Amino acid sequence: MATTSLLPKSIPPFLTTPTSLPTSRITNLSFLNPQTDRHHFPTCTPTVRPNATKKKNEWLDPFDTGEDPDMEYGTQYSEGKQSEDPRPPENPDNPYGFLKFPMGFMPEVASLGLKIRGDVRRCCVVVAGGVYENLLFFPTIQLIKDRYPGVQVDVLSSARGKQAYEMNKNVRWADVIDPDDDYPEPADYLDFLGLIKNRYYDMMLSTKLAGIGHASFLFLSMATERASYIYPNVNSAGAGLLLSETFTPDRLNLSEGGYHMYKQMTDWLARPGRGVPRQEIPPLKVSIPRKVKEVVAEKYKNAGVEKGKYVVIHGIQSDSKASMQSRGDTDSLLPLNLWAEITNSIRGVKPLYVIPHEKEREDVEEIVGDDTNILFITTPGQLAALINDSVGVISTNTAAVQLARAREKPCVALFGSEEKAKLFLPNIEDSKFIIASSKTGKLVDIDINAVKNAVQIFEMPLAIA
Repeated sequence: MATTSLLPKSIPPFLTTPTSLPTSRITNLSFLNPQTDRHHFPTCTPTVRPNATKKKNEWLDPFDTGEDPDMEYGTQYSEGKQSEDPRPPENPDNPYGFLKFPMGFMPEVASLGLKIRGDVRRCCVVVAGGVYENLLFFPTIQLIKDRYPGVQVDVLSSARGKQAYEMNKNVRWADVIDPDDDYPEPADYLDFLGLIKNRYYDMMLSTKLAGIGHASFLFLSMATERASYIYPNVNSAGAGLLLSETFTPDRLNLSEGGYHMYKQMTDWLARPGRGVPRQEIPPLKVSIPRKVKEVVAEKYKNAGVEKGKYVVIHGIQSDSKASMQSRGDTDSLLPLNLWAEITNSIRGVKPLYVIPHEKEREDVEEIVGDDTNILFITTPGQLAALINDSVGVISTNTAAVQLARAREKPCVALFGSEEKAKLFLPNIEDSKFIIASSKTGKLVDIDINAVKNAVQIFEMPLAIA
């Protein structure tokens, strides 16, 4: 009786004919070349692809080698920007009408413009951070509107960040969801996911550093384009599988990049296309609603100042979240005793102290004086209206500095170092800004005499009057 062998069968050699694979794949597999010295890696010439700014994510489609040079496109759905929808507006009382498709969406040919030309009719943006970070995202939203005519832009941000979008007419809806919450409630998370899916977005953008969890949230939105920042370390493992475009920053805190903290995303959005030149990055602009102006005018009149005869003081030391600091510059609040020295040298205009919480009122009256003009404001829209009616602004690195720049108001900006000033206020040589920075890297050590000399610019309008 023949005995059956219990030994395992021999395993055939793995990839015995490596020449059948593309050359670009073999150069990355070092175990296929045993003759290569392990200590000296061969230099591989990268494959040059037209109109490619960085290496394509090979996990999405391993057989994608770029655009076909022999492909011929017609003019329709392939060149130029998308056209706005000529349809009249639908019933405003019924935002979710039966079979209401997005603007310019025809089910029969929807894939043509979307795939060939890259049309975007609805876009959703997840913006992490507070007021300062959302305010610096305004130029990117304007860029999306310029690049995709007729697009509807929605925003998901924190409760503090949502307040900034009352100054942005390009945003349709702003919903509250805290992107920085690592442990959201499952019910709220699924509710927002269902809300996003029902809006049929073509593009999802996110400024939150994505791992596999946040990338899954963007993937389940079913948007065609899903672009997000990812962690620059091992925490980003698996995120590239679920995203169509990734941006890897050189830091864990995007806010440390200053005014151009979203440069990688804006460069990708402004990229040229067929018949579309590279888009220019617009400057920061804000629009103030008329009702907000009326409310703020009543407030500062009750505080004892008149339009055009006061200077806004912003950035007093406080633990309130309404201070509107940047997460990239935590040393951006000045003690009240130093503010008192600065404002005592102002002549001709009244300094108006903006406090982020009512508990700061007693401290201001005790240190600065009982006759000090004080105004309690917590929203960026009201702060912008207050700056718009003022002579100018004296502020540390808070949202007041960026709002003064957006409304083209004179400003004396106080920074802890010159490097921070160059990051958050680039290209201000020909503007109305005067920067006073500390030599030691700490804001509390700033030269008060230099600040006193700088604030004399606010006496000019009254001298002319």
